[in-house]
Amino acid sequence: MGAIYLVRHGQASFGAANYDELSERGAEQSRLVGFELLRRGVRFTESRSGSLSRQRRTAETALAVLGDGLSAKEDPRWNEYDHVDIARHHAGGAGQDAADPRAYQAVLDTALTGWVRAGADGPCAETWPEFLARVTGALTDLVGALGKGEHGVVFTSGGVIATLCGALIGAPETGLLTLNRVTVNAGISKLVSGRGGVTLLSFNEHPHFEADAAKLLTYR
Repeated sequence: MGAIYLVRHGQASFGAANYDELSERGAEQSRLVGFELLRRGVRFTESRSGSLSRQRRTAETALAVLGDGLSAKEDPRWNEYDHVDIARHHAGGAGQDAADPRAYQAVLDTALTGWVRAGADGPCAETWPEFLARVTGALTDLVGALGKGEHGVVFTSGGVIATLCGALIGAPETGLLTLNRVTVNAGISKLVSGRGGVTLLSFNEHPHFEADAAKLLTYR
């Protein structure tokens, strides 16, 4: 039975002028998740990442640790939703404030709820149904690219992972609005693919951020 590992990118630059860059901590998280994948002894035949800088840099760093020459194929369908556009249309807009991330999370929660409720008639450049179709399509294509017993790894974002994991248990909206809030940077979710389709095996694993590495655990 083949498996797909969904890896959330390392910590981005929350509150900075350019959010879409790994922080120093994010780069270290990316290295550690590479060592965690190496420890598991999984041989990957396919790798994907979104086109966002934080996703690509996480992929490059983690795959370099694996050292098998595999590189991630860039596919923008693995990109995160546009949080700026969603907040503007569904929560009056709000900038990221590194000094008060909880306040921004409250705004984002409101915005995402409005985005989902608006459905296909929403005002955003990408509606919730379009986002859902995009990310599920990316997963379907990756599953199709894997041979029997082969494994794939994807470097993507929290909203994508939460939505897909939610969809696999029959509740993509719950995934986005609930699971998304607890995804850790450089956490791992594992899916298995077999005759019965794709099944969620684990969500948000992060043993590589325990004990001495606990100080590297972040959610944004």
